[in-house]
Amino acid sequence: MASKGQKFRIYSNLEREEIITKYLNGNYSYRILANEYGGNPKSIQSMILKFKQNGNYHKMKPPGRNGGKGILKEDKLTKEDYKERYEILKKYQAFLKAQRERK
Repeated sequence: MASKGQKFRIYSNLEREEIITKYLNGNYSYRILANEYGGNPKSIQSMILKFKQNGNYHKMKPPGRNGGKGILKEDKLTKEDYKERYEILKKYQAFLKAQRERK
């Protein structure tokens, strides 16, 4: 768990390529690479595992907090999606109106 004010090491694509190449050549361990590049051995391990899965040196994070799960992109919304959103907004407006009338 991250501590308050903790800074995380962000590797450039060039550094990622160097780290992964050095590891795959068999000359370096996670710990040695972490000491050399100023990071955490677990982050190096994660980087290499992601490379082995995807074959890509670039940063591989899913979009959004939950990886984009359950969220439709705006260009993929259908007419039914808009109708559902409209109904939700109408209910919310009625709820807010009732709250204001209580006060």
